[in-house]
Amino acid sequence: MFCLGVGIALSSMSRLSMDLIESHALEYSALSTQVINEARNLYSTEVVSRAKTVHGITVTHDYTTKKGAIPNPATYVIELGSRISANDRGALIRLYSDYPFPNRRAEGGPKDDFEWDALKFLRQYPTQSFFRQEQIQGRSSFRYAEAIIMEPSCIACHNSHPDSPRMDWKVGEVRGVLEIIQPLDKFVVHTQMSLRSTFITLGGLSVLALSGLILVIGRLRQTAKELKRRVRDRTAALAEANQDLEKRNQIISQIFGRYLSKEVVDKLLEKPEELKLGGQRKTLTILTSDLRGFTALSERLLPEEVVQILNLYLKYMSEVITKYQGTIDKFMGDGILVLFGAPTAREDDTKRAVACAVAMQLAMVPVNETMNAWGYPPLEMGIGINTGDVVVGNIGSEKRTDYSVVGSQVNLTYRIESYTIGGQILISESTFEQVKSIVIIHGYKQVQPKGVKQPITIYQVVGIGDNYNLFIPKEDETFFPLTKTIPLTYKILEGKHIGKNLFLGSLIQLSAKGGKVRSYERRREDLPVELSNISLNILNQSQAEYSDDIYAKVTSIETEKLGFYIRFTSQPPEVKKRLDALYKSINDRSNQSPRLEAGGFQ
Repeated sequence: MFCLGVGIALSSMSRLSMDLIESHALEYSALSTQVINEARNLYSTEVVSRAKTVHGITVTHDYTTKKGAIPNPATYVIELGSRISANDRGALIRLYSDYPFPNRRAEGGPKDDFEWDALKFLRQYPTQSFFRQEQIQGRSSFRYAEAIIMEPSCIACHNSHPDSPRMDWKVGEVRGVLEIIQPLDKFVVHTQMSLRSTFITLGGLSVLALSGLILVIGRLRQTAKELKRRVRDRTAALAEANQDLEKRNQIISQIFGRYLSKEVVDKLLEKPEELKLGGQRKTLTILTSDLRGFTALSERLLPEEVVQILNLYLKYMSEVITKYQGTIDKFMGDGILVLFGAPTAREDDTKRAVACAVAMQLAMVPVNETMNAWGYPPLEMGIGINTGDVVVGNIGSEKRTDYSVVGSQVNLTYRIESYTIGGQILISESTFEQVKSIVIIHGYKQVQPKGVKQPITIYQVVGIGDNYNLFIPKEDETFFPLTKTIPLTYKILEGKHIGKNLFLGSLIQLSAKGGKVRSYERRREDLPVELSNISLNILNQSQAEYSDDIYAKVTSIETEKLGFYIRFTSQPPEVKKRLDALYKSINDRSNQSPRLEAGGFQ
């Protein structure tokens, strides 16, 4: 029995020794890698960046053959590793990539299974390390690798250098691997010295403890049998309970997943107490979208056709919103309200909201391809985004509860969306401040929304860079003068209601989606306000109404000329057919005619 106890102790000590050896090697390698990376970053940001501003100094891999040259960061690390390896017998520092420059093709690529495995692992988990023990030239060695991440200071050089093997690098991608190979000999000696004194102490204690251990073992065996039986019974009961719980959760998810986002359902299943009424104040980015002119279109269609179109549109939009981790608060006919930051807040909520909006506009392309195949006119969508403090939570009664948001910032988001024309994305200044470094803006305007005391600035987004790289194709609108103007009347909409005052005017220019109207009224105050909505009716020669209601948004005003530009939001089919034919004929005849650009955000 004593021999058995000693054998167990020796086996445990051996495993402990190997664990300690590997732990020491891992700690040493991680520290060495940190030092080398710090040196490389310091050299790149403080030396190379400054040297590039000095005339006569070049940064290159073959700096020894060129006067006034210094090594580039990669060459610097390679030579630094060579110096360290020379002073530490048996150690080896490697810098390699599966995209080496031509001058390093022989030595700069992966050479064995470990290095290929390291590249594959670190591409998937770039913030972790990859290591294992191997036999190298008959010596037990510890190999440790960390990813080299493409930094902003390096991206321009790698994507423009004529010898670069790849020119589409993005910030944050794994450029290569820094590896340190350490023989385990010196770690073995250090560990054995530390364990020798420990083993001597344990040897004395083991003799004293052995007699008590024999008495305890018998009782432990009996107790273990009883515990094993109880655990087996308990495990079976828990398995059955878990199956019942899983079935219940699946049913709940299937039912409520049709009305709430998966994230909200998952959170409520995890914490049922959050189903209680109440809310909390949070800073969210709110996105709302709406189809332009869909109400007028739906009035000319069968109910089944309206539902078919809505299902098509909402299917594409829901997929995009889910991809960018937005929470769909509600569908409102052809409108959608989306939250970014609830129920779970993330640092990039605002960026993802703007990227989601651009992706939604791009997704309208396949939507309209299907609309065309079905024989319907194309759909256009406007999107408004705002960032601010709201109250979010479970709102309603004990019988009917809605997970939603309330507050003035929600209302402001709807106001911003109401200024959009088809294909536009407008964002508030609070949203712009959080994304201005990565978004592309096509101008801005000051507006005075109803219920807001001071004017606000809104920005038109046409693209977003960084890791998203999403851009709305530019759509130039050409306005052709009409040789024969088209008489019309117009009314100014007040909210959702058409105003009582009727004004006379004529359509004097025409574009593919809009036109320019000259008002016959003599007072400037009779002109509509920029970004307001109007209804129009074309007149016949006897000055009687010739068409059903046409709806449009005023995109810009020429006060002195008593004129304004419009973008159609809804046209009766016969009017659209007539105006499209007229525009096509003018366009075909007048390719060389003077063209006027107007409308939109200039």
